[in-house]
Amino acid sequence: MAGGSGTRFWPASRRDTPKQLLSFAGERTMIQDTAFRLGGMIPPESCMVVTNARLVDAIQQQLPTAMVVGEPCKRDTAPCVGLAAAILAASDPDAIMLVMPADHVITTNAQFQAAIQAGTELIDADPQRIVTFGIKPTYPAESFGYVQRGAAIDLDSAKAFQVTRFREKPNLATAQEYCESGTFYWNSGIFLWRASLILDLLRKHEPEMAAHIDAIAATVGTDQFEDVLRTRFAKIVGKSIDYAVMERHDNVVVIEASFTWDDVGSWQAIARLSSPDANGNSVRGTHVGIDTKNSIIYGTEDHAIITIDIDDLVVVHTSNATLVAPKRSEERVREAVKELETRGLDAFL
Repeated sequence: MAGGSGTRFWPASRRDTPKQLLSFAGERTMIQDTAFRLGGMIPPESCMVVTNARLVDAIQQQLPTAMVVGEPCKRDTAPCVGLAAAILAASDPDAIMLVMPADHVITTNAQFQAAIQAGTELIDADPQRIVTFGIKPTYPAESFGYVQRGAAIDLDSAKAFQVTRFREKPNLATAQEYCESGTFYWNSGIFLWRASLILDLLRKHEPEMAAHIDAIAATVGTDQFEDVLRTRFAKIVGKSIDYAVMERHDNVVVIEASFTWDDVGSWQAIARLSSPDANGNSVRGTHVGIDTKNSIIYGTEDHAIITIDIDDLVVVHTSNATLVAPKRSEERVREAVKELETRGLDAFL
């Protein structure tokens, strides 16, 4: 899944270059890393990317062997997943489908593949299972959904549990309760299931959505596909896959992730993904700091960023926009983007 509007990491990310097309940890972009971590397990030609229609060309340049499908409009994750499953099931109804967001950072690829293989074993044993992957919380996060585990499932290759319930993003007090209980995981948003199962569950729980998806699937490989996709997809009422299926299905298993995971949800993630200098600064680009501490500096090699006597700031420079904000206020970047929209300053979006 590779949509995105380019707001959280503005001004580095924009509408036409959201964060998954950028590099924050290493030389590869985030979407390239997402495909790379499957190397040796899933062939590149078996990779499908569902994205915004306007990003199709850019993604094809970065992943030339992948199948890239452009959504004509934004309709949340359930239609995205359903569309991908329908296209896959048209050629292989029994296929097992791995769903991943394209903007996560996972640096332990061997452990990630081992977890996916463990999930595949669970589905082979029971084709009606849905498998998700839970991240052990390290702090009471208010920005993640949570999964509560129940009874353990006998599996030699990983820790697996029946899912008791899903919970949406909590307030701080509730998040603290979840962490203290020891039975909750962060919901990684990574799923494994048979393509045919997820389509059946969408038909059961979201029949109107499924009818549009089935109509689109009937035209796969024909000249009518693009036209039907454009007209039918726009008629879908958007809904997340969590609401549409996950919370309604009684056979969901969570595997405790042994791999590292970061959803890179804000500029402060850069500090987690890099090695801060002696003053606690995380720097990308050319920077000269005088009495500069605990700050995130993001720019290019051909433009020097000079900071004097600052602490705990985010400073981002691009060719036509610059962001300066306290780290504690970085969530307000969306407000800045909204203000640009209101003022009609689309050139900076």
